[in-house]
Amino acid sequence: QVQLVESGGGMAQAGESLRLSCAASGLPFNTMGWFRQAPGKEREFVAAISWSGRSTDYADSVKGRFTISRDNAKNTLYLQMNSLKPEDTAVYYCAYLRGSIGTRAANDYWGPGTQVTVSS
Repeated sequence: QVQLVESGGGMAQAGESLRLSCAASGLPFNTMGWFRQAPGKEREFVAAISWSGRSTDYADSVKGRFTISRDNAKNTLYLQMNSLKPEDTAVYYCAYLRGSIGTRAANDYWGPGTQVTVSS
């Protein structure tokens, strides 16, 4: 059974930081990524990381502020979010990605997500 459990979300003021975690199981822990969905909007790609961690991919909106990382021994994915902005407000989901990094294509397995709310 595929299971993705996100945690670490919460409230933050603009300029503050949050660190999200995702415990993954059920599929090979290869290329992984983060997506987010704001109220009334489509789910969008945020970041991705290769198995080795050597290759990363970021949406332009978060480049330079967010850092994706992983711990393969723990099958855990992380997203360090610095310099948060109100437009980062969304539910954040981790995902198994299919294909090469850069395709930004997720397998259609989603956990409950973790809510991030950033105030001005």
